[in-house]
Amino acid sequence: MIRHTLYIFVAVVLLLFVLSCKNSKRPEISLDDNKKAKAMLEGIWLDADEENITFRIKGDTVYYPDSISQPVMFRIIGDTMIFYGNSVSKYPIVKQGEHVFEFKNQNGDIVKLIKSDDPNDTLQFVRHTPVALNQNKVIKRDTVVGYLDNRYHCYVQINPTTYKVYRTFCNDEGLEVENIYYDNIIHVSIFTGKKKLFSKDFRKDDFASYVPKNMLKQSILTDIKLEHLDEKGVRYQTQLAIPDSPSSFIVELTVSYNGKVSMGVAK
Repeated sequence: MIRHTLYIFVAVVLLLFVLSCKNSKRPEISLDDNKKAKAMLEGIWLDADEENITFRIKGDTVYYPDSISQPVMFRIIGDTMIFYGNSVSKYPIVKQGEHVFEFKNQNGDIVKLIKSDDPNDTLQFVRHTPVALNQNKVIKRDTVVGYLDNRYHCYVQINPTTYKVYRTFCNDEGLEVENIYYDNIIHVSIFTGKKKLFSKDFRKDDFASYVPKNMLKQSILTDIKLEHLDEKGVRYQTQLAIPDSPSSFIVELTVSYNGKVSMGVAK
């Protein structure tokens, strides 16, 4: 009898636990695209005040008229427009119609757009190949310099690569935009007579200890310039620059006469 009563008690407790779990279950939030809202965005959108082209929506992609700004995938989930670029950015939708679209940008300002009805606006989205720094050309410098009784043949070659460097910024409408550039590898060789004193391909990561990490990610290794020779060795200045920005970093590079490399932040 006691065992039977115990079984009934356990069963009731389990039943109450299951019912409480069901009652406490939160309603599911849909993470699916709002296909109707996306379809209404298909087309070219202009700033409502200046009537400058802001972007073009085609399918799941946002295109910008600037040829170096990268297209990004987007979704509309609930009442939020989400861009999936190098980082994820979200823009709350304020108002949407067939020819009107309003949303809040990264600064919290309301951006008001109207849909273009001019077919010539599509010409603004003809994509061009991005122009890399140094104009995508190999640059060579061959210099002979003397120190004490020795002459040194110093050779620098800047080699463009296909390594992409992304720079993220907000455009005039407060939208997060990515521009793409291409990094360089720079070869440095030093000879004295026929003897090779030094030879190395430098990449920007070689200077990671002297450039802030968040800046290095956006920088391009633009040049290594011969400065002078002294008792410590052959002196160079390495320049790492953030494209389309006044920000740059100078790292002093010294190659000793026995082929050893040392670096330091330019003073």
